[in-house]
Formats: sequence, structure tokens, C-alpha cells
Amino acid sequence: MKQEFYVGSQEEDVRIDKYLSLECEDISRSYIQKLLKAGQVLVNGRPVKASYVVEEEDMISLEVPEAIMPEIVAEPMDLDILYEDEDVLLINKPKGMVVHPAAGHYTGTLVNGLMYHCRDQLSGINGVMRPGIVHRIDMDTTGVIIACKNDMAHNSIAAQLKEHSMTRRYEAIVHGVLKEDEGTIDAPIGRHPVERKKMSINYNRGRNAVTHYRVLKRLKQYTHVECRLETGRTHQIRVHMASIHHPLLGDALYGPAKCPVSGLQGQTLHAGILGFIHPRTGVYMEFRAPLPDYFSRLLEILA
Repeated sequence: MKQEFYVGSQEEDVRIDKYLSLECEDISRSYIQKLLKAGQVLVNGRPVKASYVVEEEDMISLEVPEAIMPEIVAEPMDLDILYEDEDVLLINKPKGMVVHPAAGHYTGTLVNGLMYHCRDQLSGINGVMRPGIVHRIDMDTTGVIIACKNDMAHNSIAAQLKEHSMTRRYEAIVHGVLKEDEGTIDAPIGRHPVERKKMSINYNRGRNAVTHYRVLKRLKQYTHVECRLETGRTHQIRVHMASIHHPLLGDALYGPAKCPVSGLQGQTLHAGILGFIHPRTGVYMEFRAPLPDYFSRLLEILA
């Protein structure tokens, strides 16, 4: 797969391996360095080393070899289905489940379960690794996720996501006691310049991101909040709440490295409500996933 990039005036004076790792979020910097060594990165038609510093108006060509996709196997699973018809499927995803196969997770994902449940009735727009998947939530985030059974439904839901017209409300427990009852965080999010597993607030290269939050209950040292997404960037709620010094409880990536609650796996984040216009009927539908038991118990313990 060939990709091309044109270096703008605000993007120069950066090593090419770093520049490309920021532009190509799905490719690691170490892999980019291997491609540079193999001569599969050209600048103005000529191969360069990883130490090359990009200049304004450079034309960069990147050739990424096609990956060999493993066969994704259908697996019987006890899916918590909230709603199903001929076009869409709403699932209450449990904690610890990965949405779609990726390196290190080729079995036990939601896609494996969907393939068994739906057989061949899943949209194919996102390819063999993500059949039926229009959006995703993190492995340790629980709650409502929609899957599409055909390309018509997929295109409709994808358009609603792009237009920010879907209702997406999450519940979270954050560190500290919020003073204001509600607020809005409007800050662009992009790949972290150093730590590739992280996203960060990035006013130069980030994408528009808006999160509205309101306090549901103030606890002794924490706050139970609802977050409404206006956009849907990777780790958006986690990054935004950490940016105002209220990271999610259990989030070792954006909050304290050591979780203060013993046995907690990952961030306390639950996709509670998902609303959309049905692709076939044109009727607005809204689905709610109840708080998982671990979340409810935490609210009692931390009160």
C-alpha cells in the first residue's frame, strides 16, 4: 500500500521516522525505521535514512507491504444482546473483551463472537478483520456497541458518527472531587509525540475533539460523572478528563500508575447510552446498558 505526504511549513525540522510515526497512527516508529532501511520510503523520489530531517515542500512516498492476515475464526460466545434486527445488532460489551482482532488478540474478540452468531450476515466495509464493526470501545470499557449486518446499515451509521449526530453517553469515576457541576472540554487530540500507546492534547496536529461532562454524584475522593461525546477520538474521555487533572479511576495510562483500588482492571468507563437513526426505518432508537456490577460496587465502596 502506497501513501504520500506533503510537508507543510509547520511540520518541518522533524526526523522523518518521527514525522511518519505521527502521520501513520497504525504503524510503529520501529517498523517505519525498518521500511526506511529497506528503501521503501522516498523523499522527492530518493531513499533517505531515518535521521533525515524533513523540510517544507518535501514530497514523501511510503510503501507499506500488504500484511498477511490470519484467518479469523467464528467462536461461540454468550453475547449480551440488547437488540437485533435484519440490519443492526446492539451488544453490551463486558470488561476485558477486545472489539476486533489485532496483533496479540486474534481470538476471543467481539468479532469472533459476531461471526458465529451472525454467520455471513455482517457488513464487509471494514475488511476481514473488522466485519460489522463501525466504531469501537476500549478493551476495559464496558457498555453499548453497535454492529451492522449489511453495508447499507454500515454506511448509514458511519455517516451519523461522522456528522456527530449519534447520542453517546458514558459514565465514569474520576479522581478528585469536581467543583463545577458541568463543563465542556474542547481540545484537539492526536498521537502522543513520544509514547505511541498514548494520545494527547495536540493543538498543532490533533483532530477536533469535544467532550461535555456533568457530575452525577460527588464521592469522598472521587466523582461519578456522565460524559457526552460530541466527537469520537481514540481515548477521548480518558485524555480529556486527565487534561483537567481528573483522570479516570483505574486508568494506568493517563492516571496514577498504581491503582488505589485493589483488583480493579483498567479504567472505570461505561458506555451507558447509544442513540441513532435506524438505517432502514428512519426512526430514532436509543439503547441503555446497565452499569456493570463492579462499577455499582465501587460507587458504594467509595461513597
